[in-house]
Amino acid sequence: MDLRNKLKRSGGFLAGVALTATAFFFIHGKTSDPYFEISKNLDIYADLFKELNTYYVDPIEPGKLVKTGVDAMLEDLDPYTNYITEADIEDYRFMTTGKYGGIGASMRRKGEEIYIGDVYENSPSQKAGLHPGDLVEAIDNQPVKGKTVDDLSSLLKGTPGTQINMKIKDAFTNTVVQKLITRGEIEISSVPYYSLVGPQNNIAYVRLTQFTQGCGRQVRDAFDSLKRAQPSLKGLVLDLRNNPGGLLEEAVNICNIFIDRGQLVVSTKGKIQDMDKDYKTNGPVWDKDIPLTVLVNHSSASASEIVAGTVQDLDRGVIIGERSYGKGLVQVVRPLGFNAKLKLTIARYYTPSGRCIQAIDYAHRNVDGSVGYVPDSLKMSYKTKVGRTVKSGGGVMPDVLVKDEPMSMIAVTLYTKNYLFDYATEYARQHPAIASASKFAMTDAEFNSFSKWLENKDYSYKTETEAGLDSLKKIATKENYYDGAKDEIEALKSKLSHDKKQDLLKHKEQVKEMLENEIASRYYFTRGRIAQGLQYDKELDKALALIGQTGDYNALLKAGK
Repeated sequence: MDLRNKLKRSGGFLAGVALTATAFFFIHGKTSDPYFEISKNLDIYADLFKELNTYYVDPIEPGKLVKTGVDAMLEDLDPYTNYITEADIEDYRFMTTGKYGGIGASMRRKGEEIYIGDVYENSPSQKAGLHPGDLVEAIDNQPVKGKTVDDLSSLLKGTPGTQINMKIKDAFTNTVVQKLITRGEIEISSVPYYSLVGPQNNIAYVRLTQFTQGCGRQVRDAFDSLKRAQPSLKGLVLDLRNNPGGLLEEAVNICNIFIDRGQLVVSTKGKIQDMDKDYKTNGPVWDKDIPLTVLVNHSSASASEIVAGTVQDLDRGVIIGERSYGKGLVQVVRPLGFNAKLKLTIARYYTPSGRCIQAIDYAHRNVDGSVGYVPDSLKMSYKTKVGRTVKSGGGVMPDVLVKDEPMSMIAVTLYTKNYLFDYATEYARQHPAIASASKFAMTDAEFNSFSKWLENKDYSYKTETEAGLDSLKKIATKENYYDGAKDEIEALKSKLSHDKKQDLLKHKEQVKEMLENEIASRYYFTRGRIAQGLQYDKELDKALALIGQTGDYNALLKAGK
């Protein structure tokens, strides 16, 4: 059936809906009936679409046009309500399962060129001998220069068992080679790293990166493994930093590891009361007494906040880090026609104390359409199980606040301009092996070599102070004050002008940590990044110190805090 016939069919259906609603209007005499408004506007939309398709001067792409319209409509709601087309369904499945068909490598764009970014451990990419830093020249004889990372992703993904031919320039040998790679089912583990930590190696550490299907079992298995290795565990650290969330049911399963059967974890409440639900732990607890710390930051959201909020409300453990993101909304996926789906917000969730941690008020927009955070005056106080005060409307506030050091401009610039990535490739080419990721650190001589390598590179940038001064100069010129203050402004500009070499020395430790982390990933993959980063981890250090001081740990979980 062609597009015009489909539209006629849709128009007939919509007209039928409109006729029914119109009859309802005449019978009941209501001008504000919502069903009439819906059918009227759907009819207008169908007519508009038909007119565009018939008379618009250039050919239109129906799917693209509709998606643009739907996306614009959904922008008035919240950022979590999304239209998922059939073409995007694999990306959605990956978000919920951590699995996709592909080669197991990320891509990185530098200018017009595309390079291999990370290579996943035991993936088809690793088995084929790809390295981070390899230049991708063509895929199945199709040149990739100028393409976006998303373009390349669609070419690389596919059914496991199918093959793909990649033409690359090897970063180690500098030669152009052809790689025939068989796609596989790539599963990104939600628990990429766990280990025993602390001075006595008697504290269990587990990093959880997303709440996908089965991640509760993965976390429990990780703790089981660490308990077998160290039967006398003194405490647990669950790291939820930068975890965007995922499946609510898995958040309940994670809580069940530390909280006994039958305990309320989270409640959901929305427009349709029949869909409101209480979620309780329903399995045997792994350990309900061992000291527990949970690490969060501002990128910990949704299911991460359910776990952190529940642990806090039940006084089961201590939350350490930064205030979490504040996403207290629940989404479900509804099927649409032609294999499309709608992910939409249907409820808010509430932790055991009764608080909702949603930080942004999407229901009440400003005149310009922007949204704002829930004001402090509207945040309500609730009580934990033992009587500690916690607040709604602003994420989960940690029991122990540890602020991250802000990124320096030079560190940001070196990262965004790919100089850390490029030098890690150089380093890996020259060093066949390094120390274990948890012990690897660059010497001063090695960092000096990096500094020398940077000398002829362009990594210029403006500090916030310089940008502010430029803005002042423009305003002064516009208001005719600049000539009178020119000498003072230029003198201040000279005084505040930064020196890149001095900035590199000033922020040496921060840049060095980032570079070491990139280098460690070349030898030990994602687990290497995490293990190496723990060497400088202030939040982890605080967790270890707190578990080691039983009195301080217990004091934080008492009423009156």
